[in-house]
Amino acid sequence: MVQEKNDEINKDLGLLPIQQNRPALSWELKIKKKVRTVPPCLGKFRPAVGQCCHQCTPDSLRKKLGQNSFLGFHNLLSVDETQTRYRGWLVRRVCCALFVSGCKVYGSPVNNRLERVCQSNRLKEVLAADHKAPEGEDGQGQLSCLPPFLPLINTCISSGLLRFMCWAMLKMFASVFGSVQVNLSHLSALHKASQASSPLVYVYVRQSAMDCALIPLVLFCHNLRIPYTVCPLRISSSFLRSVLQAVGVILLPSSAVTELEAEMDPLYSPLMTSLLRELLHEDQALSVGVSAESGQGGQWLARIRQLIKEGSVPDISLVPVGISYDCVTKTNIKVDLRSALQWLWSLLWKKPNGSVRIHLAQPFSLKEMCESGRCRVDEWLPLQDLLLPVILNYRAKSVFGKRRMSWLLPSYVSEQSHPERDLSVAVILHLIFSATSCAAVMSTSLVSSLLLYRHRKGVRASTLCRDVAWLTEELLFRNRDVGFGGSLVEVVHYSLFLLAPHLIIAAAPSRSDPLIVPRPSPAATLHLSLQAQTVTHTFISEAVGACAVSAMLCEVVFSGVSSKVRTDGVEGEEVKGDMEFDVVLCQAELTERALQLCHLLPPGVMPPCQSSQSFALDAVDSLVRCGILIMEEMARDVPICDFWKREGTLTWATSDDPYHSDSDCEDQDLRSYKISQPSQCPEMLFFLCSMLAGHLRALCWTTAALDLIGTSLAEAEFVSQIHSYLRDTANQKKQHYESCSEEAAHTAVRTLIDLGVLLEERQTGGIFLGVSPLFQLSENRQKLHRFISQYLYN
Repeated sequence: MVQEKNDEINKDLGLLPIQQNRPALSWELKIKKKVRTVPPCLGKFRPAVGQCCHQCTPDSLRKKLGQNSFLGFHNLLSVDETQTRYRGWLVRRVCCALFVSGCKVYGSPVNNRLERVCQSNRLKEVLAADHKAPEGEDGQGQLSCLPPFLPLINTCISSGLLRFMCWAMLKMFASVFGSVQVNLSHLSALHKASQASSPLVYVYVRQSAMDCALIPLVLFCHNLRIPYTVCPLRISSSFLRSVLQAVGVILLPSSAVTELEAEMDPLYSPLMTSLLRELLHEDQALSVGVSAESGQGGQWLARIRQLIKEGSVPDISLVPVGISYDCVTKTNIKVDLRSALQWLWSLLWKKPNGSVRIHLAQPFSLKEMCESGRCRVDEWLPLQDLLLPVILNYRAKSVFGKRRMSWLLPSYVSEQSHPERDLSVAVILHLIFSATSCAAVMSTSLVSSLLLYRHRKGVRASTLCRDVAWLTEELLFRNRDVGFGGSLVEVVHYSLFLLAPHLIIAAAPSRSDPLIVPRPSPAATLHLSLQAQTVTHTFISEAVGACAVSAMLCEVVFSGVSSKVRTDGVEGEEVKGDMEFDVVLCQAELTERALQLCHLLPPGVMPPCQSSQSFALDAVDSLVRCGILIMEEMARDVPICDFWKREGTLTWATSDDPYHSDSDCEDQDLRSYKISQPSQCPEMLFFLCSMLAGHLRALCWTTAALDLIGTSLAEAEFVSQIHSYLRDTANQKKQHYESCSEEAAHTAVRTLIDLGVLLEERQTGGIFLGVSPLFQLSENRQKLHRFISQYLYN
């Protein structure tokens, strides 16, 4: 596929080696005349990612200061004789088995864990409350109540089976991926933390079932303790369950289909809390995946926090893990032996495609984060208190505060009080953001974002290469690492090869510069949108600011104040040349629009330690740094740079001055902005606006779908109907398929619940959703639709 010209250099630098063969590039010569190489910052000077939060955990951050920030990368699949104690012809053929046999394994026998779990006061109280066991009965007598959970309690780590499984995974991943690169920068800190008294808990954002296997494999290959892995998949085969439970995989109960169903069992939560306590007492490591859409997985972190608050566990060290795929592989929720064997058989005939980049972040203390008071949740407010009066025109401005997302930790999976639950949710949001921030941006993510958000109607390969070089520089400037290396042409060619099923690549015989167009199909658009999420996360501040600017410009256009606001997308008279924006934007109003948009964002995209007001100000300032906005200062007597006088620091008066007033320090800042005029500004503005268009459009369509829902429905059925409406709307428009995914439907429904548009009713059959009386009025639904749609630039 791609012929790597700098294998030795890239190996030294830890860059992505691309080993597949490829035909000659017909458009390579023409592109090299315009853009010769990738930016020089793809050398040894790479961004330092994965550092602890300087606000919440400064003591943990201080332990890392002064160490080397970049130690290179290690490809797990590149196993040779140098990694063994032996040399020779035979060793080179069995070097993988020798390497696995030489790795250190920390065994984990069960011993009397079942008895210790049954002696838990938490479990005894639940059994007594449910009248499942007589009061005062010992732990052995309670075993009759726990048969479905006994295999979960007896989960262990068998040294021999673990070595075999790791050898099999190395062979399996070699058939799936071209390479599995691990950032070595924080491994020394992990080794030191593993020798301390605090157990390690690895937290990652769920993308694929391979996440559960990659993290233990990475730790095994670097002689770190293998964690007990929480697996959210339903494994129906008893043989597979036995094998996985013997290598430390904590599965769902065999009777439960989903995590939600398992958590509804009154015995499951206290039993898992007691199991976690015993595992942490044994100094075992844990691996937990968290879902950014539903919050599933966060209940395990809440249980650990509860144990620390009770004093059962002194402290733990949290390690965010960022995992990046060239191509994310979706896995079925139900896994049986037949489907597993069929998948393994298909690997024998499949060539490895794509790569994986894994970043293990710096460990930090959970106790320091929660008990120091630095992680604050006192400004959290319900979303309907923040935005509903603004939407319904009851109030001009939104109040200060941050959106409360308590649904990330439902009440039936937590024993904590309301303030403690909010703090647990803050920890979950912090880890989602940290794990996503330290993940590398892959080349397919760059190309997908450019094709989906900037060149939806198609782009020439040479132009795409220039944009990839520009976007790479912007990512590195924002301290975001990238998961590729090599010459620019080969990086783009490699990405196009992986994305080929979702693209249309056409070239005339007389031209050597092909045209690349995204396929206008739901599957292709959803795949590109999924790949582009890491780029959106990096530019979230700029995207919020751009949408706020777009909202104000649309208001000016509709009001008819200025005739000089023109775009190429305006119907009617054709506009040629550069876009003209002869509009002055007030800083206060622009910040207010950005602040209101912040409250509509999905969880995990905003920095959790930053207030919404500060983020909104940064969003506006980021557009100034990008060159989209130019600051203007209105003429005034007192210079705006006179900070001391403006803040009242130098305000004093003599006693004989009867006319003294402090009104001089109460003047409002008269800052304003104008749109810059360079030719690339409009394109950049729309590129940033497009990053949030899918989420905002899904909210608009969901609001429109409320007209078709008359009665209350079960939550699953309600989300299913919304998802069907989103699909039908996208198919009818034949575009905007990124707004019709199942995740988009879940996120939109949850936002409308927080806004008070939908009401939750707990009934015997579960949770039912219905439209609130306030929004049964079409007038209010139209106001909500107008409020959301103002941020859609098109």
